[in-house]
Amino acid sequence: MTTLARATDTLTRDALTVLQPGFAGTTAPDWLLRRIGEGLASVALFGRNVTSPEQVAALTAQLRAEREDLLVAIDEEGGDVTRLEVRTGSSFPGNHALGAVDDVGLTRAVAAELGRRLAASGVNFNWAPSADVNSNPDNPVIGVRAFGADTDLVARHTAAYITGMQSAGVATCAKHFPGHGDTGIDSHHAMPRIDVDADVLAERDLVPFRAAVAAGSRAVMSAHILVPALDPDRPATLSRRILTDLLRGELGYDGLVVTDGIEMKAIAGTYGIERGTVLAVAAGADAICVGGGLHDEGTVRRLSDALVEAVRAGELPEERLADAAERVRSLSRWAAANRPADGAADAADGDVGLRAARRALRVTGDSAPLTEPPYVAALTPVANIAVGDETPWGVAAELCRLLPGTETGSFNGADAGREALAAAGARRIVAVVRDEHRHPWMAAALDVLLAARPDTVVVEMGVPRAAPRGAVHLATHGAARVCGRAAAEALAGV
Repeated sequence: MTTLARATDTLTRDALTVLQPGFAGTTAPDWLLRRIGEGLASVALFGRNVTSPEQVAALTAQLRAEREDLLVAIDEEGGDVTRLEVRTGSSFPGNHALGAVDDVGLTRAVAAELGRRLAASGVNFNWAPSADVNSNPDNPVIGVRAFGADTDLVARHTAAYITGMQSAGVATCAKHFPGHGDTGIDSHHAMPRIDVDADVLAERDLVPFRAAVAAGSRAVMSAHILVPALDPDRPATLSRRILTDLLRGELGYDGLVVTDGIEMKAIAGTYGIERGTVLAVAAGADAICVGGGLHDEGTVRRLSDALVEAVRAGELPEERLADAAERVRSLSRWAAANRPADGAADAADGDVGLRAARRALRVTGDSAPLTEPPYVAALTPVANIAVGDETPWGVAAELCRLLPGTETGSFNGADAGREALAAAGARRIVAVVRDEHRHPWMAAALDVLLAARPDTVVVEMGVPRAAPRGAVHLATHGAARVCGRAAAEALAGV
């Protein structure tokens, strides 16, 4: 009887160990602290948990009072996807801007400084970088999160990012394996499918992940995508062929494999989160990311119970669950051993993000500075879930600072161009767009603005696929706050 109780306790602890859940609030709820005591080894932070670096540091200290070797994970890509600076916009340009500069030393420095700030806040595991090759220009969820559409460029900057961030003692997580760049569907909403031959995947999508493995990335995140050339039946997150045979076998990867958010519709809407969790671990995943949408104790209970029951029913080998849990603990040990020493902040390079954003800026046309406060017309698309709609973006705030009296408005839809013209009055217009090439209404609005006001300035803050137009065209290669600042400085001539 005692042996059975001990075995049950070990099984339950292993089930909790492989979960990486989120929670609500800016302090740790009682249920989370209790679960840490019962075996939970990882906690995930999202924008809803963040108000300031000091608050995050206090929160992570509260969590580690329960378990010193706790992994605290976050989705902090910099650029458009930021959690530490979710209320203000990021101090760092994202991957696409770094790829546009194409200086691996700069990428390494940006990642090191971002990692330093994460470590100072008590975060030791970052679900970044995106190692996806953005080969589909209409991709609705990757875009500026990728270093670019060139395989070799993505590979070298993925490696540089990993080296830089892990030098700060923060584990990286190359994502979204085996590559989410050639999709036209967001896996938050449905199951994407990539229909290309295996040799295309090997020569294009897998190359950056090979670079990530060679660079020593401590984790790799799976994608909720169906890739028939690799597995015609199961999406990558649930595929043994992809996670075990390909990633571990062919690519020789021996670190942690974590899933993308298990509650995303590609998995939850097809398999359900309990079944999806069991199948993911059986396929070779070691950790289950959950909490972007579902972030309550009931979700943790449901998933841990599903794993325990699957082992008892013979659907999940107990050895596979134990191996997964041990990989989580191994990453915890690495993070503890690589925790920055006191005084590491002396190596801070606080301006590296702004320097990178300035270098990424591309200006086409007459770049004479604005002489009067303009009207900033933001042609605003619906934000994808990964980016979120709570993070400010654009150039208006920075132009207001440099040119007091600047006014702004947000527009979308079929009448966006006419509405922006009416709102601007006699002021010169600065039209701010994001992925014009993906939004016909946005292109039509620019047509209206430029026909009526040829002196309109256009600032593209997404992937600059559309031809430059306007009296001046600025491509920032991302919508981070520092990208907006770099554009505003150029427009104001400072």
